[in-house]
Formats: sequence, C-alpha cells, structure tokens
Amino acid sequence: MIFDGHSDLLYDVTRRRLAGETHVLERYHLDRLRRGGVEGLVLAIWYGRGQGQTFWEGIPGAESAAHRLDVMLSCAQAEFAECPWLAAVRTAKEAEAARAEGKLYAFLAVESLEGLDTPEELDRLASLGLRLGMLTWNEENQFASGAACDPSRGLTPLGCQALRRMEDHEMLIDISHLNERGFWDVMKLARTPVIASHSNCRALCDVPRNLTDSQLRAIRDTGGVVGLNVHHKFVHQNPAEQTAETLARHAAHMADVMGIEHVACGFDFCEFMGPGNNGAAGLEDCGQIPNLFRCLEQLGMTPAECAMIARENLLRIFGKDSKISNCIPPQN
Repeated sequence: MIFDGHSDLLYDVTRRRLAGETHVLERYHLDRLRRGGVEGLVLAIWYGRGQGQTFWEGIPGAESAAHRLDVMLSCAQAEFAECPWLAAVRTAKEAEAARAEGKLYAFLAVESLEGLDTPEELDRLASLGLRLGMLTWNEENQFASGAACDPSRGLTPLGCQALRRMEDHEMLIDISHLNERGFWDVMKLARTPVIASHSNCRALCDVPRNLTDSQLRAIRDTGGVVGLNVHHKFVHQNPAEQTAETLARHAAHMADVMGIEHVACGFDFCEFMGPGNNGAAGLEDCGQIPNLFRCLEQLGMTPAECAMIARENLLRIFGKDSKISNCIPPQN
C-alpha cells in the first residue's frame, strides 16, 4: 500500500468546483488511486499561477495570492464533506485508524507561503489541520527564494521566523522547492525532521529541483525523508531515459547515500494539469504506481525495503514529536 507524500489533486478539485462540478475526487480520481494501491496522500494546496495560463484567469479576486489560498481551502473543505471514504488526518495514529476503517487518509500541506503578510498567519493554517509547509514554490517571496530564483538569496528574517513558527505548530518543513542557499539556511535552523516531499537526485538528473548528495545526507541527519518524484523532467534529461526504471535507480541512489529508511514517495502526479506535466514512461498516472515497485524488486530490493519506501518511512515522520539537536551537516 502506498502513502504518496505529494499530490496536487486539490488543484483539479478547485478548478472543477469553480466551474460548477462536485464530487471531483470520486468522479475523476478515486478509481486510479485504488488501482495504484494508494492508501493515503499529502494533499498540497498549491495556489500559485505557475509559468503559464491557469484556471485562475478570469476568477474575481484571483490577482491576490491570499484570496487564491482561501478559495482553495474552501473548495477542499467542500470536497471533503462529499467524501465519506476519505479522512482528513493530522497524525500517523489518525491515519492508521482511517486505514483500519477502510478509508483513504489525507494530510494537508501548503505549497508556498506567498500572500501571507506575517509568520503569525501560519496559526490559522495550523488550526485548519495543515501539517506540512513550504516557504516557497518556485517564486521569490518575502520568506525565501524558490529553485528558479536568485541563487544568492536565502531565508529572510521573516522566513526564519516562519520556519520556527511551523515547528512550534508541528508542521513539517518541506524544502522541495527552495533554492540551495535557502536549503542550507533551513539546515542551520531546523530542530525537527526536514523533508523534501517531491525531489529526486541531482547525481542522476542535474536540475535545480533535484538534490545533491550533500543535501540528501543533510536531510538524513535531521531524521527526514525524500519523496520520489515521477515528473519526467526530474527523472532524466534524456527523454529516452525518462522511465519508471530510471526513477527506481533514483531510489537506489538515495538508499545508498542516506539509507533505505530515508526514501519515500512524493509522486507529484499532475497529468490533469495539461501538456508538459506528464510523468515518466510507465508512471503516467497514479494507477501505474505498481510499475515502480516492480522495478525496485528487479534492482534487488526486498519486500520489507519496498514497504519502507511505499509507506512506512513517511508515516513514521508524521508520528514524530521529538526535537532534533540543531546542527549544520557538512557540505561535502
């Protein structure tokens, strides 16, 4: 069974609900989730506009990031009310209870803090059940800079305050979209496990959204995990190598560098967002997740190791409540 640490399904939920549809998850996604063996998800609230035109064009008030965030939160709440088969959870214990009842479980995450004026606004997000937060998507905001922005700009003073506030609310810090300077700033400050919910290895695919071996080891040293990302551009730069087999090699490399207990799933399936958002061959949608695990078995991973990657490692992080000692891992 699979616990997917990064899903953008709430993007599709919001897009369709704003167009007048209901029961979006059940009508368009539930069958594939079940076919893929998905037992739980981290549902990300990504309210950015991206690099191109999105459904936000023409929506009244959508020029405000804060308004887009509120719209997505409202749509998520309305959708959950229509899903008796889905439990919104905050802890690993609640997730296991939902699973025992035959329900899928969902943790909530915010993908960027764009539009927030102060770190104190995180209090409201935490009160709504959000358990994971990213300071940025790919944009530059008042807290930090994303992977596509100024490489010399790290966390701002407000970003440092926001990180500490997230930790105070037991929100996991997710660095998947931070630039490298911001990443190391987080490593200096973090007192709790840090995760990269949907990033791969730069050693196998040299793009800014992937992580160097030094970054992988730094996440390991906090007790965190890294989630495998199916997006084709993060799997390999050669289109012919953008396959489930290559993503399995990313998992093997992570296990060699960090240890198998720090490898997880964060698939970032977003084929529903249109052209250019496709996953690697053999992993075009979440119904094909078993293909990856067949590849892992072919690489020699045992059933116990596959289970750790599939669900156990990430679920363990959501069950942690202990602080780590502050340290700066070596950059080698």
